Amino acid sequence: MDKSDLEERLINFAVAIIELTNEMPNTKIGNHLSGQVGRSGTSAALNYGEAQSGESRKDFIHKIKVVLKELRETSVCLKIIH
Repeated sequence: MDKSDLEERLINFAVAIIELTNEMPNTKIGNHLSGQVGRSGTSAALNYGEAQSGESRKDFIHKIKVVLKELRETSVCLKIIH
């Protein structure tokens, strides 16, 4: 997998998250969880794009770790929703 494949997969994931959040109930907890998963699930693609222009190898690694952190948070949130 090259970096364009990963970027495309993260974008597709973000779109799937957006579609999921649009289907969640308009309740207090539904709004809370949809907001949380919406932020973390879409930020992975955005942070990956930012990492591509890292100022140094250390900066790139840091930004990729942020991507991983957001994906882990999304995973937990999706488990709660399920």
